[in-house]
Amino acid sequence: MSAGDTLEPHAMSAGDTLDKLVVFLAKRDGIDKLVKTFQYVSKLAHWGAESSRPEFARRAKSWETASGLSRKAFRSGRFLTGFNNLRRAPPGEFGALAVLANAGEMVYFFFDHFTWLSRVGVLEPWLARRSSFISAFGESVGYVFFIAMDLIMIRRGLRQERRMLREGGGGGKDADREKELGNIRMDRVMRLMATAANAADLIIGIAEVEPNPFCNHAVTLGISGLVSAGAGWYRNWPS
Repeated sequence: MSAGDTLEPHAMSAGDTLDKLVVFLAKRDGIDKLVKTFQYVSKLAHWGAESSRPEFARRAKSWETASGLSRKAFRSGRFLTGFNNLRRAPPGEFGALAVLANAGEMVYFFFDHFTWLSRVGVLEPWLARRSSFISAFGESVGYVFFIAMDLIMIRRGLRQERRMLREGGGGGKDADREKELGNIRMDRVMRLMATAANAADLIIGIAEVEPNPFCNHAVTLGISGLVSAGAGWYRNWPS
């Protein structure tokens, strides 16, 4: 197997953390969550050391800046995911929510390209602030509707679970019922993780769109970024 190959699921030992880490880092989202962890750990380190250890704080700030720019590079072309989801947005009650959520995400990732190119010196520096605002606004809109959809599905799952528990079962139906209940509960956990990540990222987006003392505080941003990264690790970690 070459260095660029990834492990097939059946070849991965259930208890082998290194195998799972290799699979995790082979994903674009896996790399993004790792570098996001670096970005917000270094933000908190910079805040904590700024007054007492200025040289360490300077290095932490450099790490934070480099991590943020690296994440933007990794997200190149990511807006196509939102565009493709818009093409396939389901009809009915989730149609409008899905369109708004994916449209916001598409705007976020598309204008993120201009922010990145401006900050690395390819485009004019003044463009960074404008494109960053548009990107953050689209991001915030998208997160609001993604959170709404996940909360609706969590509520439906809870109702379905309660109904199944009331109805009970017998014979071979018990095994099928337990399997379905397990699937409902796992879906709920994953949606709760997604909601936590989206809510944390929404705070970061608001800090860009509508700066305020709470959202723009280094501790608020650092904790929000780590909550989002941690939820992403959980959701993308191979089971």
